[in-house]
Amino acid sequence: MELITSRRNPLVGRLRSLHQPKGRREQGLLLLEGTHQIQELLRLGLMPDQLLATPAWIERHGDLLAAASLPLQPVGEEVLSAIATTDHPDGVVATLPHLALPVAKGTGRFVLALDQLQDPGNLGTLLRTALAAGVDEVWLGGGADPLQPKVLRASAGAALSLPLLREADRSGLQRLLERARASGHQLVASLLDAAARPYWQLDWTSPTVLLLGNEGAGLHPELAVLATQRVTIPHSSAVESLNVAVAAAPLLLERWRQQGA
Repeated sequence: MELITSRRNPLVGRLRSLHQPKGRREQGLLLLEGTHQIQELLRLGLMPDQLLATPAWIERHGDLLAAASLPLQPVGEEVLSAIATTDHPDGVVATLPHLALPVAKGTGRFVLALDQLQDPGNLGTLLRTALAAGVDEVWLGGGADPLQPKVLRASAGAALSLPLLREADRSGLQRLLERARASGHQLVASLLDAAARPYWQLDWTSPTVLLLGNEGAGLHPELAVLATQRVTIPHSSAVESLNVAVAAAPLLLERWRQQGA
């Protein structure tokens, strides 16, 4: 195809709009950036709607392009920089339809539920940890959009693999949690509470929903009251609390450890 060299090309504007939630909703697409994300996309058997790459990237990755028969559009360096969200893109971006991604049904046996998580980096890290821990579904009550480019990068492809269910606000997440509790799931809240027990004393192999709050306020009281189990991560009093993405790792992986044991 003809090389696109002008930043005024209509395609540039359409793809730049994918930086924002409105653009992603209207076009039904998300923007993937970088060679690693393209490789992860292909590993999962997903086909991009369109792939834009510089001549230098195409020359370096001819084998990948030939093997996958990707819908390629060559673009100049300036055009790619205008489309990408990173300061130093490595030469390739792609679009993927939302419909190609797995969707949570609200019935997972092991679920991570996030209340108004705001930081895209934290969310991406949590999704990557959740995938490593064997989480079935992730439920989100508002907060950061899991399909924005920064989350996709931070998750290292995990956001493309995990079934996600994002409610518009906390009340939607609350309804999901109430339904899960009624179906027999234990709802586990990690709290700074003297009455909470160390997380390793809980049986994580039962049907479980782990509730985590946002970075500033923590878990909202309306959700915390739904918890059937309260756990804590013992740590030095030198810090008041742990970063939510850091705290999630031992909690999520404890189930994996118990199953292995």
